[in-house]
Amino acid sequence: MDAFTRLILEAEQAHFSGWDFSFLKDRLVSETPPWDYRRIITGAMTDANSLLDMGTGGGEFLATLLPLPPHTCATEAYPPNIPLARRRLEPLGVRVVEFQDDDRLPLSGEMFDLIINRHESYCPSEVWRVLKPGGRFITQQVGGRDNIELNEQLGADVDPEYIDWNRQQATEELGAAGFHLSFQEEALSRTVFQDIGAVVYYLKAVPWQIPGFTVDFYRNRLRDLHARMEAGYPLVTHSHRFLIQCVKEPAG
Repeated sequence: MDAFTRLILEAEQAHFSGWDFSFLKDRLVSETPPWDYRRIITGAMTDANSLLDMGTGGGEFLATLLPLPPHTCATEAYPPNIPLARRRLEPLGVRVVEFQDDDRLPLSGEMFDLIINRHESYCPSEVWRVLKPGGRFITQQVGGRDNIELNEQLGADVDPEYIDWNRQQATEELGAAGFHLSFQEEALSRTVFQDIGAVVYYLKAVPWQIPGFTVDFYRNRLRDLHARMEAGYPLVTHSHRFLIQCVKEPAG
């Protein structure tokens, strides 16, 4: 079995659950953005009695933020993640809520002092509805140009509706919903894929990067990319991230 076939096979057979990329340790290396999301969140939690984590995945990140506010909930829309999140978070006193529609969260109005959202879609008016007056919404989003070099290398189309998702668009939408913007920043951070197995595993774990991706369809492009990587030229892409903090100011 040649190296290309072995790396592809390993990547296709590797298990992925929650939001765990440990399989890619040292094989996918990405610079961190200039802000510290964890530090920002833990700082905001100090005066929060209620917290909502939107798109918790398997609860991996939320479970590291102990101690949590007395009333903490998490939402998750991807069915395979629900049991993972409940097993991890319910022993910590966290209620995990399954939902399917950003426009209709199954939560009562004005429930939370703080809503956090890391790489999850959201509806600004729904965030506004469930946030208490004076409460804060903090989100780190994946921008529309995230790792776009992957698509270019494999000759894959980029979603024209998503490509323009950036800090400006998000802040305009949140402002229109009534939020007061208190902080915003955007960054393109260098990311390096060390081998073709890392590329395939990533595309399997993040299916929206190249919708409908299969090794068979892209085999020739993948083999060409593998040859360049084996020759000492890893694939360099850029992670597109932006961070926004905003406040639902009390009426009057």
